Parts: sequence; structure tokens; C-alpha cells
Amino acid sequence: MFAVEVVLSLSGQALIGGREGIGWRIAAWEDYGFSPAFMPFLFAPGVDQFDVLKRFVTYAFIHASFTDAAFAIVITLAIGKFVGEVMRDSAMAILYIACTILPAIIFGLVAPDGAWLFSGYAPAYGLIGAYTYILWIYLRRRGERQIAAFRLIGFLLALQIVYTAIFGASSRWIAEVPGFIVGFCVTPILLPGGWSALLAKLRTR
Repeated sequence: MFAVEVVLSLSGQALIGGREGIGWRIAAWEDYGFSPAFMPFLFAPGVDQFDVLKRFVTYAFIHASFTDAAFAIVITLAIGKFVGEVMRDSAMAILYIACTILPAIIFGLVAPDGAWLFSGYAPAYGLIGAYTYILWIYLRRRGERQIAAFRLIGFLLALQIVYTAIFGASSRWIAEVPGFIVGFCVTPILLPGGWSALLAKLRTR
């Protein structure tokens, strides 16, 4: 993600790629971004399926600007470090992939025509969902108010509202909210002993 943004930022300043490099970011949006327009072509005969399927993942590595990418990278690294301390590497990979692909599917089904999805915020919100679940369990074991676990996502949603009020609405939230939900829901299964622990928990209820 960082390497891609460095290349696109430098090309935008014509430091690499010459004059053609200035248009690389827009070309990247078109070649690797995701849009509901691709859903009808999913598994359609005669269509390059790789070009369609890759977009469910590659959109997360393309951003609108350097600042946009920086925030996504910071959130991913900060929250990912916390989640990674209690989750295996393989589980982290599954979590990140699930929180990238599933929100894109929902975006493709719900977002209005002409909307585009690119940025790593959907999987970043997925990591926030995992963080929220872990904190939720921790607070329950300590006998504290579990609602406090949702402060971070509440703060981010409040920022989203302020951003929308200032700069206008963006359809990106259609993938970000499902990203959080997916992260929160799959984490109980991905944590060490998660599936058996989840079943045991359900049996006691």
C-alpha cells in the first residue's frame, strides 16, 4: 500500500514517468478500483474474470491522495499491531482479506451507479471491528461497561459526519461500515481457540 502510494505521488509530481506519469493515479483508479458496474460481468461468459475479480482486492491499495493513503496506513498499522498481538499471522491474513472482499461485494450490490471504491479504509475498519471485539471481551471479563469498546468506531463515525458536512457525501462509507461489521463478527472465530470457544459460549446461553 505504501509502495503504491509513493509511486503514484511521485508520478503525480512528474518526478517519475514524465508527463504520462501525471495520469497514473487516474489510470490506477480505472484499472484497479471497484465499481458496481462490474457486478453484472462477474462470472459472465466471454469476460476477463481476472480483471473483474482482482478489483475486489486491489481497490484497497489505491487512494485518492497521499494524505488519504497516510491515514489508512496509520490506522492499519496501529490497530493491526494491537490485533496481531492476540491473533495468529494466518488469522490476521484471513481477517484482512475477508474485510477487503466482503465489503466490496456489499458496495457492489448497494452503492449507486457510477460510484467508485478505492482506498484501504474498508479493511482498516475491519481491523477496528476486530479491536472492538477484543476490547469488548476484555471489558466483560473485568466487569466493566462493554459499551466503552465502541468509543473508537463512534469517534470515527462522528468524524465521518463532520467530513461529509464540510466536503460533501462520499459513498465509501458503504464499504467501511460493512468492513467494521465483518471484522467484529469473524474475530471470535479467528482468535486462538475461537471456534470451539464460541460454540462453548453459545451452549452456555
